Amino acid sequence: MQHEWLWSDSLINLFSGLGMPDFLATGLAFGLGAFILANVGLILTIALIWIMRKVLSRMQDRIGPNRVGRYGLFQTVADALKLLSKEVIRPFNSDFISYDLAPVFSVFGVIMILAVIPFAPGLIGVDLNIGVLYLVALSSIGIMADLMAGWSSNNKYALLAGFRVVAQLLSYEIPMVLSMLAPVLLLGTMRMGEISAAQGLHIFGLNLGVGWMVFLMPGAFLIFFISALAESEQTPFDLLEAESELISGFHIEYSGMKFAMFFLAQFISTFFLGAIAVTLFLGGWQGPFVDNLPAPFSQILGLIYFNVKTFAVYIAIVWIKGTFPRIRVDQMMDFAWKVLVPLALALILWEMIALKLPGGLFVQYGAVLVGNLVVIGVVLNILAKHFKQEQVRSKRAFEPKTLIGTMRPATAAELAASGD
Repeated sequence: MQHEWLWSDSLINLFSGLGMPDFLATGLAFGLGAFILANVGLILTIALIWIMRKVLSRMQDRIGPNRVGRYGLFQTVADALKLLSKEVIRPFNSDFISYDLAPVFSVFGVIMILAVIPFAPGLIGVDLNIGVLYLVALSSIGIMADLMAGWSSNNKYALLAGFRVVAQLLSYEIPMVLSMLAPVLLLGTMRMGEISAAQGLHIFGLNLGVGWMVFLMPGAFLIFFISALAESEQTPFDLLEAESELISGFHIEYSGMKFAMFFLAQFISTFFLGAIAVTLFLGGWQGPFVDNLPAPFSQILGLIYFNVKTFAVYIAIVWIKGTFPRIRVDQMMDFAWKVLVPLALALILWEMIALKLPGGLFVQYGAVLVGNLVVIGVVLNILAKHFKQEQVRSKRAFEPKTLIGTMRPATAAELAASGD
């Protein structure tokens, strides 16, 4: 479904009405749009860090930032100014070209995601006909940047951490990409704008906006969400930058603002992966009556719906960050290759078969839903077994056989005999 109103056409018409030549009006409109998108992504990080600190502090019965500005709103600004004032130290014998380009590529690969995100009907940078494939290609830039940072630092620990980056991110990129193909196969398009537009639910001419893909493909959404946690290096998959154990891993030799750029990329990557999840599975800008209002108001309402959903996903990620413990590297890799990858492959294969079944859309969509429910059941069963195993695990790496089973509460008779 295509919308008549486009932000670019409106700006071009405005500039043309002011007497500008068509080529200059077009260039100025797209240049202004790119400038706004890039700066929104950077400024958004200030809000994301503040939200993370406040949510985590409330979960841990703390206050959080409350000194610099009202409610601590300017604490992140103070941190940014501190990092800007710090000296940038380059390691001896480092590859200075790769060393300097790595943090730039890290941020660049994330900011470029904004180009194809539909924030509202008609409010999208460019609705590429290969939008989903474009997102997949951009994910490799961040992996390359992290590996460049580890290799160019002339530090063996940073280099090993760079190898660990490739192992984790490439492993979880496979199930994430396969889960992104699920709505593409169903709708027959890779355009992010069309995927959002197709998730409305029209009844008696009113768009209720609740025809979300997650209701039909909850299994694909679960695989994407778990993979996105690993791709954005969030708990419980934050082994790449585990400060307490690894001293931040691949960027151990970075300081000042170059060091901060990696964390900048991590925060906005987390938010933008949530935006991709919203676009593909949670209806994007779709919501009640978003199509039943005049052009300016429908865009505003769609933008509100999109931001509410995306920030809700981000807060859910922060909630997970403050709740779950970090897993071991062998558990992380086993979960990717032995659980998520086979399930994602089976899910896509089943969807292709289901969409060819006779009986119309009701039978086909029902079969797709059943396959997704089976995937959810398998994942939850595996996670339940893991959590049960972790609950009985001792803190000892090795337990003498004579101590196994001896830990139990003292009985009343034993307490009376001991005099306690």
